[in-house]
Amino acid sequence: MTTLSRRHFLVASGRLGAAVLVAPALPGLVRAMPLGGAAGIQLYAVKDSLAADPDATLRRVREIGFREVETAGLANLSARDFRRLLDTHGLKAPSAHLDFSAPEAAFGEAHALGAQYAVSGSLRGLLPGKYSGGMTLEEAHRTAELANGLGEQARRAGLRYAYHNHHIEFAAENGKVAYDVLLAETDPALVRFEIDCGWMVIGGQSPAAYFARYPGRFPMIHVKDFLSGPRPGAAAFETYEYPGSELGAGIIDYAPIFAAAEKAGLEHYFVEQEGPFNRMSQLEAARQAYEYVAKLR
Repeated sequence: MTTLSRRHFLVASGRLGAAVLVAPALPGLVRAMPLGGAAGIQLYAVKDSLAADPDATLRRVREIGFREVETAGLANLSARDFRRLLDTHGLKAPSAHLDFSAPEAAFGEAHALGAQYAVSGSLRGLLPGKYSGGMTLEEAHRTAELANGLGEQARRAGLRYAYHNHHIEFAAENGKVAYDVLLAETDPALVRFEIDCGWMVIGGQSPAAYFARYPGRFPMIHVKDFLSGPRPGAAAFETYEYPGSELGAGIIDYAPIFAAAEKAGLEHYFVEQEGPFNRMSQLEAARQAYEYVAKLR
């Protein structure tokens, strides 16, 4: 999801009031998943359905075949109440995207959800000054320092902190990519990374190559696709809209990404889709995403 939309969703997610139509489970859909682990979904991908009816949406997510979720907003419920729904439907949330403007509250939410990973969707809003466009090296240095601090706080709280990318981190100055600065200047014992594979590809980089170069740094990924289109230049990282695609209908082949991820120690993966949802509903797109990753086993 985009930096702005994710931040808005974390702060202002709530009920929409309309009921969700829940389709019956598809016979034979539940099967072994790639990497031998549970299939996960980032719940932002079904945010409208979740806001309208959290119980029905989580039930449908489980019926589709997902066993794990990653949160990004709780549909106007408390973390404890949201956890009860997860437990009711046999879902686990090993990871949560959180609002780190209040770290202690964020860590409390993670614990209430049963998460091990506390993830930042973006840290740009917590840095002094104003930043836009692609991430500069100066911003990367500041972001790395902030991430190290959050990682230490998370460690003391009994959690693991992870940084989630968009495409802005792949801007370069003098041949140096901002994302590489983040990797170089963060303590591996304190800061993990969650690769959003879709945004990394839009930024002109290869997830498989990063897995090979930095084994052990990426315990989680977002499995996301985009339609074809121009790649951003260094000065245009936030001035172009990138249309999301259902998995398998866009530009990204995840077979080599999963192969590289398995060798590099991937623990969890979460399917996600950016809008617009023109061809099908969010829950239908979630079902298609599950079927796509199931074929990669």
